[in-house]
Amino acid sequence: MADDPDTGLDPADWPAFRTEAHALLDAALDKMQQAREGRVWTPLPDTMKAAFDQPLPETGLPPEALSAALASLLPYGAGNTHPRFFGWVHGSGTPQNILAEIAASAINANAGGRDHGAIYVERQVIRWCRDLFGFPETASGLIVSGTSLATIVALKVARDARLSFASRKAGVGTSRLVGYASAEAHACNPRAFDLLGLGADALRRIPVNAAFEMDPESLRRAIAADLAGGLQPFVIIATAGTVNTGATDPLAELAAIAAGTVLWLHVDGAFGALGRLAPSLAPRFDAISRADSVAFDFHKWMHVNYDAGCVLVRDEALHRHAFSDRPDYLKGHTRGLAAGNPWPVEYGPELSRGFRALKVWSQIAGFGTRRLGEAIEANCRQAAWLAGQVAADPRLELMAPVTLNICCFRYRADGLSEAELDALNDEIVIRLQETGLAAPSTTRLHGHLAIRVNLTNHRTRLDDLSRLLEGGAALGADGETRRMAGIS
Repeated sequence: MADDPDTGLDPADWPAFRTEAHALLDAALDKMQQAREGRVWTPLPDTMKAAFDQPLPETGLPPEALSAALASLLPYGAGNTHPRFFGWVHGSGTPQNILAEIAASAINANAGGRDHGAIYVERQVIRWCRDLFGFPETASGLIVSGTSLATIVALKVARDARLSFASRKAGVGTSRLVGYASAEAHACNPRAFDLLGLGADALRRIPVNAAFEMDPESLRRAIAADLAGGLQPFVIIATAGTVNTGATDPLAELAAIAAGTVLWLHVDGAFGALGRLAPSLAPRFDAISRADSVAFDFHKWMHVNYDAGCVLVRDEALHRHAFSDRPDYLKGHTRGLAAGNPWPVEYGPELSRGFRALKVWSQIAGFGTRRLGEAIEANCRQAAWLAGQVAADPRLELMAPVTLNICCFRYRADGLSEAELDALNDEIVIRLQETGLAAPSTTRLHGHLAIRVNLTNHRTRLDDLSRLLEGGAALGADGETRRMAGIS
């Protein structure tokens, strides 16, 4: 019809579009194939920063210019695909996941509900995770962006269940709920308390022992003191793999305390929980099976490309009661597209959800648990090897026990104060990053700054750790490094 112009957004020239798409795919695969080479981190040049600081465009770029702009970003990630990215607990991704992302993008499904393939793929992944952690068949779960959101979901269920779900409409009111986590627990936990209207101060930070694990006796005393003060303890948050040192709280003992005090046990297993995949590590995580909920990430030690996390809840009825609210336009049916009930939206806050489950399914189905577990075990052996190298080098000092995959140490130099040592080690890390040699990070342990090396990369080899130590020691003795650190 004359008054029906074509305003569609599909390519005008499909063959030309395919050519550009294939070229961009090749560039992406080249990046992954060359992940062991070159610099770890390359800062985005000022010219490119300026290119991404432009007014809102009225007309679009030609296809070839758009493809070039996309390809130009490939060298400027955080660096976590490189084997000498050690700074934060980031997974390193796999080329195979690119294929899953292509398929998921082409399907373009909203995985919040309705009866379509994405729903069944996600249910399969949840069943696999349930089996991995020893949760009952009746447990529920949801794939989310990461452990931060998974923690909010789990703690909302715990909060609502403790308040008999009156909080869904009336809020927390005058209830004085408090919870407990170790002093080493991740910042997502107090943030969740804040977002759930409990206030970050309602999360008690329990002291840790010399191995940076939560002290059970201190926990018992804190619970007793809060009960005596008229407060309402409702949750214990146990950490499986702390971000500072990789420590794991005494899960079995905390499970016993939770059972004895009728508190919800939540496990923050962001990266450590997947140690269940490694036969040599699995026993230390057995007690996760006794938890009421667990949150963890696929994009860390399973190397699923960002982003993908998961929450499991032992009691599906409580989980659904905390979130389910089906208005008329989301009414379910037993047939047609509105079937497939219950929908994922009934287990979390998001109705609009991408098809994250496909890349998780692809990673597990494509590699199998044995191969994924072997990569985890290799990282732990590497961390132990690094600790041995540090202990044997008089220029270095080990700052914490290595129990999993994180090694914290510092460079030492005679005649420097503690403040100067802190400044020197901080500068060593920055210069390692800026030179592109390696990307460790820093943390503070017992008041002192430490160089923190996290190993969640399937590409890392011992030679990469040797280069880190050699480069760090050279910088520690370098006069320019000391000048930049403010040491005369």
